[in-house]
Amino acid sequence: MEWLTSLAPVLSPLFGMTGVLGGAWMVYRGNKRKTDTDAQTAEASTFVASVQTVTEGFTQLLEQSRATNAQTLERVATLENRVERLEEEQRQWRRWKAAAVEYIHQLRALVAKLYERPVPDPPREIAEDVSDGSAH
Repeated sequence: MEWLTSLAPVLSPLFGMTGVLGGAWMVYRGNKRKTDTDAQTAEASTFVASVQTVTEGFTQLLEQSRATNAQTLERVATLENRVERLEEEQRQWRRWKAAAVEYIHQLRALVAKLYERPVPDPPREIAEDVSDGSAH
């Protein structure tokens, strides 16, 4: 055991140095873990911020798309109403024209019977419509 005490002046600085190196390694390892954890946290925060930004962007696009679709549907409904109104007006005009042409045919037939002579030719503007049934 004496030989161990005689080595104390040599071993003591060696163990001290080993302790210092071990402590330094432990501090380095702790700092490295903290740095790695901070880097991962920063990366995760950046990723979360990116996902939130993308989500907000898509939400805005979706809202714009919905607004555009609503406007389009409103315009289509307005146009459909206008088309229906125009179609009804056309049907009324067609009925009126058919009734007017029928009335003209009846009047022409009456004139032909009363005066017993040929009926005068209709004006150019209505000649095509009236000539179809002039044999009435």
